[in-house]
Amino acid sequence: MSTAGSKLRHKGFTLLELMIVLVIAAIMMAVVPPMISSALPGAELKAAARKVAAGLRYARNKSLTSDTETTLMLDLESKQFEVSGKKKKFQIHKDLDLTLLTAESEMVTDNKGAIRFFPAGGSTGGRISLSTDKRKYAVDVDWLTGKVRIMETAPDS
Repeated sequence: MSTAGSKLRHKGFTLLELMIVLVIAAIMMAVVPPMISSALPGAELKAAARKVAAGLRYARNKSLTSDTETTLMLDLESKQFEVSGKKKKFQIHKDLDLTLLTAESEMVTDNKGAIRFFPAGGSTGGRISLSTDKRKYAVDVDWLTGKVRIMETAPDS
């Protein structure tokens, strides 16, 4: 019960409190996006290296399970790769630099080559390097075992 002389208090925010929250939100909107976008090239590079490694592992597993030779064909110019027997081509981000080190017999042209996996588990071996100006990942394929691994390397190597 209220008495006749007491004032009612309204709950809510003052205009000053709302203005302070809006100023803080505006500052965050100006500061956070550049911080996130500067981290994205590294994330894009690592995601591309993982995509290539997944394609190589798929090719190896397909070769082992189907008892046939399987290749991952990489086109350095269009920045795409595909696994033999699969119609889908996988795109690698256009801003990344790609290099392929593989057996000479697996090079179709100067810009197109493959890494081949054999039913016994081995491969022709090789390295697919993906890089930006600041970072570089190498996806290595061991010729003896066909094992695929990703390593971060120095950008100039």
